[in-house]
Amino acid sequence: MLNENIARFISDNSLLSKEGKHIVALSGGADSVALLLLLKDLGYNVEAAHCNFHLRGDESDRDEMFCFNLCKDKQIPFHVIHFDTKLYANTHKVSIEMAARTLRYNYFKNLRQDINAESVCVAHHIEDSVETTLINLIRGTGLKGLSGISVKNGYVVRPLLCVTKQEIETYLASIGQDYVTDSTNFSDDVVRNKIRLNIIPMLKAINPSVISSIERTSSNLRDAGKLIDSILSDLKNEFDKKHSLPISSVKLTGSPKYCLFYILSGYGFRFSQVEDLLRSLDGQTGKVWHSSNYSLLLDRGRLIIDNRISDERFSFRIPEQGTYHICDNVSVSVRNVPVDDSFIIGKGRDRVTLDAKDIHFPLLIRTTEEGDRFMPFGMNGVKLVSDYLTDRKKNLFDKRKQMVVADSTGNIIWLVGERTDNRYRISCDTKESIVIEMRRME
Repeated sequence: MLNENIARFISDNSLLSKEGKHIVALSGGADSVALLLLLKDLGYNVEAAHCNFHLRGDESDRDEMFCFNLCKDKQIPFHVIHFDTKLYANTHKVSIEMAARTLRYNYFKNLRQDINAESVCVAHHIEDSVETTLINLIRGTGLKGLSGISVKNGYVVRPLLCVTKQEIETYLASIGQDYVTDSTNFSDDVVRNKIRLNIIPMLKAINPSVISSIERTSSNLRDAGKLIDSILSDLKNEFDKKHSLPISSVKLTGSPKYCLFYILSGYGFRFSQVEDLLRSLDGQTGKVWHSSNYSLLLDRGRLIIDNRISDERFSFRIPEQGTYHICDNVSVSVRNVPVDDSFIIGKGRDRVTLDAKDIHFPLLIRTTEEGDRFMPFGMNGVKLVSDYLTDRKKNLFDKRKQMVVADSTGNIIWLVGERTDNRYRISCDTKESIVIEMRRME
């Protein structure tokens, strides 16, 4: 029986608990209606959530009313939300499909927190997974893309991935349960519908059991993926934790290309970028690749990742002594301290003591600029800041973040966290000092 098959699938994959509350994404179509009723019959505590995207006129309102009446009849708590999907898509410059998906899952996330639910159950079945595999194959993908839809993704679970569309419709017919049909499912104006309506029928003409064949292949690839995960997870965890990885470790995996794609795809990097990276592994240090949110640096035998480099430069003006909050978690204090018998020069990376005689306000705290020079403490010659940082083995990301303190003459008096300028050192002739201290708040 279908109930037993799904109960076993839920148990084998540890998808749901009988003690918790679970949201069912209810569209009113056959798949979601079957999922709602099956989970209720299996004894799970379920509540239904319906999204009205207002994309199909009266048909959208019909679907909402159907879901409302179904839940009322079955005594299942019902939640509904309305979206202006077209406005969202236009505002965010995304497709209608992407807008609906984003709105839908953001709603489920918030609703789950509001009602303290354990999971959100969606009604994808075997054919949905096969269609996803074909879409990814056409677009170009890695192993995970060919593995179809995952059974569990965080709190989103898919208890029907063990059954076919035909089994679902047969089940509903057997209990006399009707459902609504989305008329857009019969239009091949989107990729998934093209595959469902055109490509899969052609494949079935070649092999009537093509759905089960593709699903079996996807299942094998999922198993292969688990094996690869166990092999590469240590490298990925190291990269995620340290934001850095030796290239030598990548090369030892036997498949640097797949290893890099496995690690970097989660940061939004494309396969073509991984191929370009591979061609550069033994090349010039300092090359950078960008995804939407991250920058990846090749630096002296290591790959280093950071939040995407911005061209925006930081500066903050300090007009006089005092304490200033210069950014989200950093404050700076500037104060004069007389040099007397009790005077002690403070030490530390975030605190410096300088001779006040030749320092002129206002001070400027800023990021480094091309051509910056200073005279490092203990030296008599001027040095480019960039050369100093290179000597200190600082990478491009470190250099971009490096702060300096300059006075009104433009002279750099402190390379923050690194070194002061020798011209402003405390000497036996110093009568008054300036103490500058950076405080980083947790």
